[in-house]
Amino acid sequence: MSRRPRFYFSFRSPYSWLAYHDLRTEHPQVLRELEWRPFWEPDVQSERMLTELGGRFIYAPMSKEKHLYLLRDVRRLAQRRGLTITWPLDDAPWWEVAHLAYFAAVDAGQGPAFVERVYRARWQEGRNISDPDTIAELAESVGVPGDAARSAVDRTEMRERGAQALLAIDRDGVFGVPFFIDRSQRFWGIDRLNDFLASLGGNTTSGAALLTDASPASATHDRRTADHGHAGGCG
Repeated sequence: MSRRPRFYFSFRSPYSWLAYHDLRTEHPQVLRELEWRPFWEPDVQSERMLTELGGRFIYAPMSKEKHLYLLRDVRRLAQRRGLTITWPLDDAPWWEVAHLAYFAAVDAGQGPAFVERVYRARWQEGRNISDPDTIAELAESVGVPGDAARSAVDRTEMRERGAQALLAIDRDGVFGVPFFIDRSQRFWGIDRLNDFLASLGGNTTSGAALLTDASPASATHDRRTADHGHAGGCG
């Protein structure tokens, strides 16, 4: 099992986008040192492959009430960060398209750039990241071969890589995002980001600086939540 601190992210989750934004703007060195792992709700093929590996996908459907809360909460958190959110319309979401393309971006040495571009496209431009052509365009804009990104969802080796990623999600007990792991410590939701940063201590080269950061996430971001089962995270 990896000993590096891990950051489970998802293009689907607005809280994951906001956590990524906070890490990129306030703690870029930490973000570079984390092991990034994608999280997504699998389609039928991916779930079958995961089951064959002995894994399962931990998922609890969101209630209507929680969804309505999320819409208001995310807009409030985005405005606090000076961000304007454009809600995407997910008529037929196919999360493999973007998340398997992430592996193509990693292979091209452009994983972080791809993540930033896809997050921006989805949450600030309202674009459909379940469209292979859209993903190819976004990939090309950051130096990833468009064909490699577009075809990732159809390639056996990428599907197998995705199944292994889903198995890691199961083994790490990840039930929603953003999800952070530091050794035996687990933190779910953007409201726990500062606790995760504090837990790092000397576990990364920049860990000691986190404890004396003049502008930690908790100083500017309200960590309270109206739902005790909702720590600023979603599946």
